[in-house]
Parts: sequence; C-alpha cells; structure tokens
Amino acid sequence: MDPLLDLLKKNAREPDAVLAKELGVTEHDIRARIAAYQAEGVIRGFQAVLNPDRLADADVRAVIELRIRPEREGGFDRIASRISRFPQVESMFLMSGGFDLLLFVKGQSLQEVANFVSARLAPLEGVLSTATHFMLKTYKDQGVLMESEPHDDRLQVCP
Repeated sequence: MDPLLDLLKKNAREPDAVLAKELGVTEHDIRARIAAYQAEGVIRGFQAVLNPDRLADADVRAVIELRIRPEREGGFDRIASRISRFPQVESMFLMSGGFDLLLFVKGQSLQEVANFVSARLAPLEGVLSTATHFMLKTYKDQGVLMESEPHDDRLQVCP
C-alpha cells in the first residue's frame, strides 16, 4: 500500500506539510495524490474513530450474519446493494464460510435493531437466515485501542 495511505489511515487530519516532509515530497504532490485517490474512489471519506463506550447517547450496535440466495443474473451484488441502502447498516462485507454477508448495524435501542432484523431484513427476498450478535464493549476499532491507559500485563514479582 502507498505509504501516504498508511499515514492517512493513522491520522487523516495530519497537515499536508507534515505528510510531505515525512514522505520526502512536496505539499503540492500530497494534495494531488489525495485528490487522485478521491477521484478514483480509493479514498471514500475521512472519519474520526469514536469510542462508543464513552458516549452518553451511544447507539446500540450489532453484527448480523446473513445467509442469502444469490440471484441468477446478479449473484450476491444486487441483494447486497439493496441491503446496504438501509440507514441502519454501517458496514457490510461479502464473506466466505457459513454465512454470505456480514453487516455492522446500529440503532437507538436493542428493540430498534431487533425490529430492523425481523421486519426489514429477514423478510427480504433472497434472505435465507440471520444471526444477530449485539456488541457489548469495544476494545479496539479500526486499529485504535479504546483503553484510555495502557495496562502492564506483566506479572508482579514479589521478593
């Protein structure tokens, strides 16, 4: 992967001047490369990584595994495109293994997520089964540890 993309993944707010210095190129080159990545669809947006456990009004989040029937002409893509348009769906991936799609969803309550699964998702044509797992605590998200203070996991030595 391009070292510029690695740096942007670590801190997308890093000034162009700092990125340019670290990579040994000009600020103009950095701006041009970022613009090209955006135009090509490589960079789809910039987001802050939040710790949901520290938010007073955090949404309920769940992981949903879906087994679906691929369509004759569209395979998995057409139903995946339809599911991805639901506002509750934050992320979705085609997977190997026992389930076909992996969804990360959010709602204001357990009931809202449950209603989404039972009333909107499960009845869709082509959905064969679902498995919902509610997220209870976040330890790490997108490579970022959520602990505020690092732990020393070494055993204490007593004389």
